[in-house]
Amino acid sequence: MSRSEMREPVFWILTALTQGRQHGYAIIQDASRLSGGAVVLPVTTLYASLERLEKEGLVRADGDEVVSGRVRRYFALTPAGESRLVLEADRLEAKVFTVRSQLSLRPALILGGIA
Repeated sequence: MSRSEMREPVFWILTALTQGRQHGYAIIQDASRLSGGAVVLPVTTLYASLERLEKEGLVRADGDEVVSGRVRRYFALTPAGESRLVLEADRLEAKVFTVRSQLSLRPALILGGIA
């Protein structure tokens, strides 16, 4: 993954892991909740992303457990993953700052004929 813009699903996967280790289904639920429903991760996308993020050292496998006869795979954010997420948050904040600065420089909008 480049140091430039992070894809939105990856952003929400890493964000979901900031509160500690989670299994795949919990990551899917948190990514959806945290993104206000904007990101709905299919299972195959989640695990492909987690595999790639693990290779990049941003997440690590953190054990398995059997619940009701099904194996749950757990993942955790690494220090490198946390650092990368902070960089992405900084990048996004800089973009927002620029937009807000530009908006404050333009004349007031006239809405419905009222200044």
